[in-house]
Parts: sequence; structure tokens; C-alpha cells
Amino acid sequence: MARMAGTPGTPRVLRAMNDRAALDLLLEHGTLSRTRIGKLTGLSKPTASQLLARLEAAGLVLATGTTAGRPGPNAQLYSVNPAAAHVAGLDVTTERIRAAVADITGRTVGSFRLPTPHHRAGSAVEQVVQALDGAVKAAGLGRSDLHRAVIGTPGAFDPSTGRLRYASHLPGWHSPALLDELAAALPMPLEYDNDVNLAAVAEQRIGAARGHDDFVLLWNEEGIGAALMIGGRLHRGWTGGAGEVGFLPVPGTPLVRNVTRTNNGGFQELAGCNAVLRHARELGLDIPEGPLPDAAAAVLCRAAAVHAEGGEGGAEPYAELLARCATGMAVGLASVVAVLDPELIVLAGDVAVAGGEPLRALIQSELAELAVPRPRLVLGSVEMHPVLSGALESALATTRDEVFDTSR
Repeated sequence: MARMAGTPGTPRVLRAMNDRAALDLLLEHGTLSRTRIGKLTGLSKPTASQLLARLEAAGLVLATGTTAGRPGPNAQLYSVNPAAAHVAGLDVTTERIRAAVADITGRTVGSFRLPTPHHRAGSAVEQVVQALDGAVKAAGLGRSDLHRAVIGTPGAFDPSTGRLRYASHLPGWHSPALLDELAAALPMPLEYDNDVNLAAVAEQRIGAARGHDDFVLLWNEEGIGAALMIGGRLHRGWTGGAGEVGFLPVPGTPLVRNVTRTNNGGFQELAGCNAVLRHARELGLDIPEGPLPDAAAAVLCRAAAVHAEGGEGGAEPYAELLARCATGMAVGLASVVAVLDPELIVLAGDVAVAGGEPLRALIQSELAELAVPRPRLVLGSVEMHPVLSGALESALATTRDEVFDTSR
């Protein structure tokens, strides 16, 4: 929660704390009556009435109807005013920028996808503005209606230099003036984070890691990366490079030097989409046309389906593919587990999730033999655009702290 003005324990601060508790309950439940809010917060009916009147006057809640079908008089229902604030999230890759706008309740009200194949260097600002404007227009809003935007990219912006690191494959995003140019082009506070970190935020807020403060999210899609949640906070590292495990040297692959120059490394070679397709070719499996991550995900999805069908006829190559991929992913995870000893590991990204429960179970079994700590492995459950969802969740958290702070 944002720092409150006044002295802790004063009526003003206590009222603000009650206000925030009521708003959080309304976000969780959607609509509540005055009586129900009073019971959930422990406030008396008169105090709950005063609270709701105060929040309604501030434009933070709306009277949305009445209860029906129950004995006694109908009760007035209240909900958070969705128009109290809007935020935007953007997910940037080499092929496209996906943007979305959400209201303060978290409901997505507009989205836009901007293809960016072969985009020219120096066009990053134009493309961000174009993608954002597309989502804002779809929401029926203007730029000035946005309270905050969060942008997710591969790599990370070094806090000491402001330059994007660990993502040399993203042309146009490495100018030292880029962040200043984006800030000048857009009239709202901007934040930037690594795409895998934002996927972890989504899983913690609305997905498989809810209720967990110590977990690792392993992302396997176009590349391999990890997000490290320690004590409920993302660990980004001194230069923003914590979790760049695609560069991690691992047994079974040649030692690669100057990994940032070649944009490759041991773990990526052992378990990334290229490795999946290499194994599939060696096993004589059909590989569909399309981008490498999509092809790798399709092959693993087929392997999981064959496993679910009971492994009839021709199943051995698919079983071997799952086994090889599980070993490769477990080898890299063993190093991560040895250092961090997390409570939970979330497997996310199209390639990791495509193998489904069969691949997850095999990785869990392999990891149990390779590492002393034995965290539980789960599949990511945020199915629709986890990076974009994480950007929106991150923007919403900060915006709610600001907008819901009634002590000011």
C-alpha cells in the first residue's frame, strides 16, 4: 500500500485502511451489500454505511442494484467503479507487439496486436505508440485516460545505464535514449520489466502460483528464461539479468563463450525449441511447418496426446521425445534448485506447457534424481497471453495503491 499521510492510528489513517479493505473485498467478490462488507471487515453497520458513502462520493464505488429472492427487504449492492482508473500492458517480441487496456477491476476492455516482422531499427517508439493507441481506441478511451503502462520485453533494462541487455535479437530497442523518448511520447507513468518476470507476476496473481511467495517460473518458448520470486518479490539482480538461464552452462552441451554475442548458451541448446526439434528429427517424427517454437510445441503436444491415448502403435518415438526433453529441462533446473531451493517451480511458455502432464511428471521424476531439494512442479495456468496479463497485473497493483489511497 502507498504510504499514508498522517500518524499511524489516527482516525484519518484508520478510515483509509478500512476503505482499502472494503475496496479489496469488492475486487475479490465483485458485488457486496453493506451488511456483508460490515461482516467481512468487522465494522459496524453505521461505520460501513459511512465508508460506502465516502467511497461513492469519491467515485470509487457504485451502487449497482439490489439483492432479490431472499426474505426481508432487498439490500443495496455495491461494486468498484470500473471507470475509476485504466491501465495498459504491452508484450514486445521480435514478431509483434501485443497491447491491452484494463479497467481498475482488472477487466480487459480493449486490445490490439501490431505485427512487427523485419522492423527497422529506431522504430521502437513509433511501434509502442501505435500498439498502445490501437488498444486505447478499442477500449473507447484516449491516451490521457490511462494512469499507467507496463511494457514487457525480452532481456532487461539495466538500471544503471537504462539500456536493454540480454536481448540483442530485438532491433531498435538498444538506444541509450530509448526510455527518455518513450517517456516523452506517452503522457502516463511507464514501467518496464522482463517478459518472463511478468509471466511470473501473472501466475502469482491469477494462476498456478497463487499463495506462493517463493517459486521459480521456467519459461520455454522462443528462448529459455526464468523468473525468481523470493519472499514475494521478484529478484532481478544487479543489472536486471537474474534468471537469464538460457545462457547457463550445463552438462551435455559444448561450452559456449561470448554467449551474449551469439545469443545462445548451454541450457538453451539442451532444452530449447531447437533441441526439441532436433530430437524429433532424430526419432523420425513429423515436424509441422511454421516458426520454430510453434513447431516444437506442436510436436510435444502430439507426444502428450499419444501418451494420453495409451501409447498404441508408433508411440515409442514420442515417449522417447518426452523422456529426452524432460532430462534436458531437469538438468538446467537442477542448478537453479541447488542455488535457490524454491517451494514451487512453474513450467510456462508454449514449449514447456505443450508436453502437458506427461512431460511435467517426467521432469519432476528426473529432477528428484538430480537435485537434493525437491520442489513441486506445476504447469502454468494463465493460458491467455501470460506476459501481457502480467504487465496488466503489475500496472494494476501500483495504480490501485495510488487511486485507492483515500488518506490523501
